[in-house]
Amino acid sequence: MKQIISILLISILLHSCGNSNSKTVSEAKQLAAAIKQMQPGGIATTEGGWTMTAKIDGKDWAASSLIPPDRAGKIFGENNGENISLPYERGGMVVGKKITFSTSNAVDMARHDDVALWEGYAGEMEITKAEGEWVEGKFFFTGSAFGDSGKTLEVTDGFFRISTQQKK
Repeated sequence: MKQIISILLISILLHSCGNSNSKTVSEAKQLAAAIKQMQPGGIATTEGGWTMTAKIDGKDWAASSLIPPDRAGKIFGENNGENISLPYERGGMVVGKKITFSTSNAVDMARHDDVALWEGYAGEMEITKAEGEWVEGKFFFTGSAFGDSGKTLEVTDGFFRISTQQKK
């Protein structure tokens, strides 16, 4: 859904390139505002607060915002349209709990690359700290190209910090 909306927005913007028609620009701004309202609000990442980082094929990646798990149903970190979403079960957020990724408990990832959508069936997430409303964990996985093209990538050194307090 997000990809379709992004394509629509890009189409409008490309159509308006070289055209100073203020109506077209206004429509593009209205569409962008409507898209933002349709998506649940993310919480900006901060040092010591909401955080998600990882290395994707050895390159640093960091979320700029996270959507609260009670809204997303997953631990969902996003940065400029790229995202990683990890399985989430509120009752499973206890220190030492390990979640093995599989076809029924997978990681989803969107990237700005030739594959775009990746699935993580091989890997693990471990809860490393739970104090008050804050939970931290680490993760790693092998991403497989959606549609099984045989392409893979490695996500290592993953880390997240979330609040389990429900957001309104």
